[in-house]
Amino acid sequence: MAIIINLDVMMAKRKMSLNELSQKVGLTTVNLSILKTGKAKGVRFDTLEAICKTLKCQPGDILEYNANESEN
Repeated sequence: MAIIINLDVMMAKRKMSLNELSQKVGLTTVNLSILKTGKAKGVRFDTLEAICKTLKCQPGDILEYNANESEN
């Protein structure tokens, strides 16, 4: 897939565990794990907003587009 999820990078930079982020954002750890591993088919804007607010980052810090990946 051409979209790369860097959620684990931002969590590491903020020294935040998956459980802590889950509690602050209001999502289950399972759903966050699916997003973190890139297995999610999509993400709602309100979820992305909550993650960005909690991690004090921009959506572009979490989501990245890599054109080379779309060619595979």
